[in-house]
Amino acid sequence: MSGKITKVSGPLVVAEGLADANVSDVVRVGASRLIGEILNMTGDQASIQVYEETSGLGPGAEVVTTGMPMSVELGPGMLDNIYDGIQRPLPEMRALTGDSITRGTDVPALNRDKKWDFVAVAKPGDKLSAGDVVGTVQETSAILHKIMVPPGLSGEIKSVQSGSFTVTDTVAVLVDNKGKEHELSLMQRWPVRIARPYARKYVPSRPMNSGQRIIDTLFPLAKGGTAAVPGPFGSGKTVVQHQLAKWSDVDIVIYIGCGERGNEMTDVLMEFPELKDPRNGEPLMKRTVLIANTSDMPVAAREASIYTGITIAEYFRDMGYDVAVLADSTSRWAEALREMSGRLEEMPGEEGYPAYLASRLSQFYERAGVVECLGSDERRGSVTAIGAVSPPGGDISEPVSQATMRIVKVFWALDSSLAYARHFPAINWLTSYSLYVDTLAPWYTEQFGESYMKNRERAMHILQEEAELQEIVRLVGQDALSAEDRLTMETAKMIREDFLQQNAFVDEDAYSSYLKQFRLLDMVLKYDVLCREALGKGADMNALFAIDSREKIGRAKMADPNAFGDAYDAIEKQMKAEIEEVTAGGEDA
Repeated sequence: MSGKITKVSGPLVVAEGLADANVSDVVRVGASRLIGEILNMTGDQASIQVYEETSGLGPGAEVVTTGMPMSVELGPGMLDNIYDGIQRPLPEMRALTGDSITRGTDVPALNRDKKWDFVAVAKPGDKLSAGDVVGTVQETSAILHKIMVPPGLSGEIKSVQSGSFTVTDTVAVLVDNKGKEHELSLMQRWPVRIARPYARKYVPSRPMNSGQRIIDTLFPLAKGGTAAVPGPFGSGKTVVQHQLAKWSDVDIVIYIGCGERGNEMTDVLMEFPELKDPRNGEPLMKRTVLIANTSDMPVAAREASIYTGITIAEYFRDMGYDVAVLADSTSRWAEALREMSGRLEEMPGEEGYPAYLASRLSQFYERAGVVECLGSDERRGSVTAIGAVSPPGGDISEPVSQATMRIVKVFWALDSSLAYARHFPAINWLTSYSLYVDTLAPWYTEQFGESYMKNRERAMHILQEEAELQEIVRLVGQDALSAEDRLTMETAKMIREDFLQQNAFVDEDAYSSYLKQFRLLDMVLKYDVLCREALGKGADMNALFAIDSREKIGRAKMADPNAFGDAYDAIEKQMKAEIEEVTAGGEDA
């Protein structure tokens, strides 16, 4: 079915004669067959957002509907690949058209020529339902790809065979309850704007270990949870997301460069293939999908890239994997929504954003979670959604930041003053929060005892006390403080510099296990307790601050990850002896 263009306004095209088309249908526009999607219908008139440059289009050009909604191809070949916002593989497009993407280029998302070794798990006669595993493909050295019965389909396996197949070859035939035969291949299609189904959703109860101490100890994120990383220009949003992609204990990472500057996305594309997976030494790309949609690429495709990424994540979740989706940044995605809304002449909301901004953000973040997958083997998978927010001027009172804060459970507020002071990660411990602390407390208590959460609360209390004392120090100076308050300031400084601050370029410090984090913070707080006891017995405050083990505590985070336990034991032993010596000297005096 085809229609004719009546109006072109940037990425928005209006066409008539499409009475039988549906909202969300994919269309081909003009002689170049540009890819577009129908946003709304009025009679036989359709408003279409085009995912490519529309210059040269004019009234009278033909629009042909495909009758299918905007969908992604799901199957072997997605990992270790780089896509644009509508799942076109950029390496293959470059080989086809050169460094500049030619308009109308249509390259399938999954390579049609490459053959995969399929190992059948099901047997003829097996009764399978949606989500059951038919067979497996070793997609990369890190990930075993499970070929599943598509949602909405069930029946008996008539035939299945192991062997070497392309993604379009038939590997099994399933007969449904009505006797109809369905050919199953290695590939599925799924509409990006519809969440994939699951059997049951659970409350997230296990933390995602990022290796970043301020995140894991003070503001933890649960697997299957949602988090936002807001911050002004230069505060380290992208670096935080790189660290999360590299170190998080998830099986698969989906990194969406949504509207960010081209040079930042270039850094990702150059750096990620060089990174080694810390868990198995393989290249990190073996378990990563990159979606590159920079700020100079078509604005409509930027809006679609978020949905493309979360749909791919749900597919891997359905195999029973833990998946992290990193969106950088949702502010640029919201700006794409605003531009399309303005061209559609919709009633604007606050700061020109559409009135449905909050609901669209919710639709994205609500697709995260821990679920029991479809199928009879009771697999559990999770999608963790982490979105960077880039508020203009760092003002988090703007609509995107506020709408995001109402949805997500973890808020890591980046602070430019910390970044300029070279304190990284530049997460402000006074304005950030995590609503998963109570949910995750039983896990921490089971693993490390009750002292883990008590130490966290004590550290937060000391940091808040320091913020209050800073006001007094600015007015009357540090000498006016009591010895106990001076100790609070010193302990807070140790927590900030020796515990929270990390160096991503030093292997020993870039990643900290939970045990290392626990021991390091515990040592700082033991120093605080022992010094308070010594001050109560008349010990000299300056002498306590000058003991040799105080400097060793500061360097303890650089200890060899394999031998830090012995190093910490030695420092604690020396610290107790030196404080006892200072205390004895104070009592003699």
